[in-house]
Amino acid sequence: MKQYHAKNILNIAIAGHSGSGKTTLAEALLFLSGSSDRLGKVGEGNTVCDFDPEEIRRKASVGAAVAPLEWKNHKINLIDTPGLFDFEGGLYEAVRAADSVLITVSGKSGVLVGTEKANQAASARGLSKIFFVNGLCDESARFYRVFEDLKASFGPSVCPVVVPYIVDGNADCYVNILEYKAYRYQNGTPVEVPMPDMGDRLDGLRTAIYEAVAETSEEMFEKYFSGEQFTPEEVIVGVSKGVKNGTISPVFCGDAQLTYGIEQLLNGLIWLAPSAEEKSGELGLDVDGNPVELSANEDGAAAAIVFKTIADPFIGKLSYLKVISGKVTTETPLVNMRTGNPERIGKVVTIRGKKQEEAQALVAGDIGAVPKLQGTGTGDTLCSPARKVVLEGVDYPAPTLSMAIVPKNKGDEDKIAQGILRLLEEDPTLRFVNDPETRQMILTGLGEQHLDVVVSKLKSKFGVEITLADPRVPYRETIRKKVQVQGRHKKQTGGHGQFGDVWIEFEPCDSDGLEFGERVVGGSVPKGFFPAVEKGLRESIQKGPLAGYPVVGLRATLYDGSYHPVDSSEMAFKLAANVAYKTGMPQAGPILLEPIGTLSATVPDSNTGDVMGEVNKRRGRIMGMNPGASGMQVVEAEVPMAEMHDFTTFIRQVTQGRGSFTFTFTRYEEAPAQVAQKVVEAAKAASEKAE
Repeated sequence: MKQYHAKNILNIAIAGHSGSGKTTLAEALLFLSGSSDRLGKVGEGNTVCDFDPEEIRRKASVGAAVAPLEWKNHKINLIDTPGLFDFEGGLYEAVRAADSVLITVSGKSGVLVGTEKANQAASARGLSKIFFVNGLCDESARFYRVFEDLKASFGPSVCPVVVPYIVDGNADCYVNILEYKAYRYQNGTPVEVPMPDMGDRLDGLRTAIYEAVAETSEEMFEKYFSGEQFTPEEVIVGVSKGVKNGTISPVFCGDAQLTYGIEQLLNGLIWLAPSAEEKSGELGLDVDGNPVELSANEDGAAAAIVFKTIADPFIGKLSYLKVISGKVTTETPLVNMRTGNPERIGKVVTIRGKKQEEAQALVAGDIGAVPKLQGTGTGDTLCSPARKVVLEGVDYPAPTLSMAIVPKNKGDEDKIAQGILRLLEEDPTLRFVNDPETRQMILTGLGEQHLDVVVSKLKSKFGVEITLADPRVPYRETIRKKVQVQGRHKKQTGGHGQFGDVWIEFEPCDSDGLEFGERVVGGSVPKGFFPAVEKGLRESIQKGPLAGYPVVGLRATLYDGSYHPVDSSEMAFKLAANVAYKTGMPQAGPILLEPIGTLSATVPDSNTGDVMGEVNKRRGRIMGMNPGASGMQVVEAEVPMAEMHDFTTFIRQVTQGRGSFTFTFTRYEEAPAQVAQKVVEAAKAASEKAE
């Protein structure tokens, strides 16, 4: 592929709801432009963009894929994104690198949650939006119903450009309203035909165009509502400017599987979508935190953002770059602004799906990749040491579904951890911790399918098998009463014996663990043994009397005891303290404490009742409600952690994927009797099983 400059480069993310045909559309665009020699099918696992074994097996995208094509002296970098919400991270990677978003909409289903999310992601980054209504050759497709759906959802900026002329349910004639030309498909090839008589419908569509053009400026708005007609030139220039600055969202249509309407879409992208040069002007921060404006000037100092990483044990690490300014070559000195370390570029490649092609350079505005950057991760800025600047990273959704990893084979823990750390390089929407308290490896992701892919990849790429289980809850124990008990340790062996005798007062207090004190009088216990008593108690509180959970809020005061001048030792007094603990704690009214967290759930207004009802079912307390952005409500509540492990699935189902939440630990409080009883019984059963 020849070298293109920023003014002839278009970076376009393809996004939309799962099943709307994003990968199929990418395949059609690549095939018609000659960038691919066959028209692959998702169902057959032979598309350019779905190349990962997991994608082929699931027949759905699980990561963002880059595939460039050439059309009329332009290079279009397509970035195909997943539609499944469990792999939403791919959408955020794509919009970080893209300058516009091509949103696919099913001609049957219309606007769905994935359509809304794609629109929101594009709007959040100020990207141009272009709609493609797909699958119109299906007799159950309803283009005009979907078009009204788009206008109702996204407002008057939605502007028809290519629409179908439908006869007896067949949509094989496509009308470009701006060009005022019609095309019919014969054996897959477009042939220009006379404009069909669309009657009043054409007037309605032209009105939609005028409304969209009127939104582009105050001058146009006043002209339209004063009753003046736009000239054809004003309409065409208005639509072009409006798409580039984001005030107009044009609508194209066709059938990606049969490649109907695809040439018109390609021509429309070249004409309407903003180039990398037109969308340049990104702000970064210098080393002092001052803003620096970067333009797509390939002669300037280099700056690039790593928007995606592939870390494969077989092909190695591959960092996907969007070059913001300057150019990246094997001669370019670069520094990683997160680590401060220089990065040596051994090779620069362009990517088409899984295929790599060596390139001389990646210039400002272009997208490509660099292999083997060991110290560089997604979201890192690589820039020239002559002009150090930090670019905005990738804004990922927070993972909320946590599961415990159970190795199928003992001794695989290290291999599992190493494999997951490699997968974390690829997917920053995963979290992994080794919880020392519950002695579990905890994996957190965006949903069940997300974690299922991790399980599959660990087996296929790293040769380790795991299952997932609900994580253990880190309960605590404390006491409610004051008790005074004796702890006596006496053992006679050959030679010196062991003797330690203590009287300890246990009482509740406000502390995160143990408060130790002493009020020994008359030297009944020598001061030299106080630390041993304290150490014995600190070790003992790691296992509470009820279910073996750590004890908190305990004050222990050593107030009496006795010793033997020969047989007493630090070890004897440590063991005596342990005896006192085991004797006294069951008498002190022990109770189980459960962790409580603060839930902040952002859900559509219509779902607040469902969420509040569910929170009450999960023993939670509603603390309040606040209005969120664009028709959303934020429900604030306090909920026991033990009830939250599958809340991700509930929110996804009840809001169809629109809702989200955060959950953070707040404090411990006494568990209800029936909950405590179940936890204690489970602990006893586990202890008996271990024996």
